[in-house]
Amino acid sequence: MSEKIFIGIDTSNYTTSCAFCNQNGEVIENFKILLPVKLGENGLRQSDAVFFHIKNLNSIAEKIKEKSQKYEVEAIGYSAYPRDCEGSYMPCFLVGQALGQMLSAILGVNAYPFSHQAGHIKSAVYSSGSEENEDFIAFHVSGGTTEIIYVKKDRNGYNISLLGGSEDLHAGQAIDRIGVSMGLKFPCGKEIESLAIQNKQKIPHCKICVSNYKCNLSGLENLASKLYKETNDKCLTSAFVLEFIGKTIIKLSENLRKEFPNLKIIYAGGVMSNSIIKNKIKKAFDNVYFAKPEFSTDNGAGISLLAFEKHTERG
Repeated sequence: MSEKIFIGIDTSNYTTSCAFCNQNGEVIENFKILLPVKLGENGLRQSDAVFFHIKNLNSIAEKIKEKSQKYEVEAIGYSAYPRDCEGSYMPCFLVGQALGQMLSAILGVNAYPFSHQAGHIKSAVYSSGSEENEDFIAFHVSGGTTEIIYVKKDRNGYNISLLGGSEDLHAGQAIDRIGVSMGLKFPCGKEIESLAIQNKQKIPHCKICVSNYKCNLSGLENLASKLYKETNDKCLTSAFVLEFIGKTIIKLSENLRKEFPNLKIIYAGGVMSNSIIKNKIKKAFDNVYFAKPEFSTDNGAGISLLAFEKHTERG
């Protein structure tokens, strides 16, 4: 009898993803194709993201064909919407939803919808070594989201309640806007980190804006743009950007610790793969967990794991 696998599909505004986990709940492949963005642009319109996802479907289909010849596909999961809340919708997820439902009909297996955010959380839990036997707090920090959520495990994956987050720009959005203004290629996170590591100058004082579990990041763009205009120093400006975001997340985490002193905090999303920010948080707190870099950015691994769990519980 062939080993069973579970497919996870995620079509975000940045990446076409397909992952596979086995019947032991282990991710055996995490396949990603980054959507192309022209130099000087800050991301993609939804119509363009949908177009590029459709173009990438052939590569995804080849991966699924390869795996289905070796394994027995037991169930499929797909990201159907950004978050687990009423009205959450982005057109790019329609591509993954259509593919998941089509495969379900062709293969005669169940297909399960999940939120993109739940997939990120599951990927972070899986790769960080954290257990899911208790409630926890999660930061989901990326180009499209900067949220703090309270997470309970349930039969449908997660029961998620919003606690706070950014009231204007998302952290990844600020990083990309500032990076593009300095001539970097979108997405700019990795290059910003590399430049910040090279910085030898004193980082200017950061006056962050945090109130309880909410923050504002729009001021960061103006401050960083002014700093770069005055210094023409990409390394210093990059270090300032990460210092500002790191201090903001640490202050939010301090506020959370006051109300939830014993709950672990899991940091998920592409921005949280940044080594500079991660190391600052690890020095400041205990009982904190981070996804491995390959599981931090948009990917289908968490969706495949959620499909495995839901199908196993149903069976």
